[in-house]
Amino acid sequence: MKLTPQERQAIVYNRVQKSLKTWEEAKSIIDSKLWYAAANRMYYACYYMTSALLIKNNYRTSTHAGVIRLFGQHFVSSEIIDIKFGRFYSKLFELRQSGDYDDWKLIEEKDILPLVEPAKEFLKILRILIDS
Repeated sequence: MKLTPQERQAIVYNRVQKSLKTWEEAKSIIDSKLWYAAANRMYYACYYMTSALLIKNNYRTSTHAGVIRLFGQHFVSSEIIDIKFGRFYSKLFELRQSGDYDDWKLIEEKDILPLVEPAKEFLKILRILIDS
């Protein structure tokens, strides 16, 4: 389905707002030391911002794997985004998947805290690209 420019702008705005709210949730959850929930909310904060960036640039997909693929193809491979952020986003996706679906995956503080600063930077960089 083709979006009008106004529809695209509204969706992008809503996804950015959802990302920012989800990031606030993630920070509260981290403060509460709920590591599985933290992995989930950190991932979704980044997912919403990434999908906003894709939609702004007329890329659409209906799957998480598709978002990762299109982000890599159009922003990481083209060096608009540093490859370290492509790796970060994929790692965060895998952590969230494992935490949500793998009965044997243990997510601890040591898995989450090193991802906080990269997540903040990731969200900031994508927000700049969306706003430009």
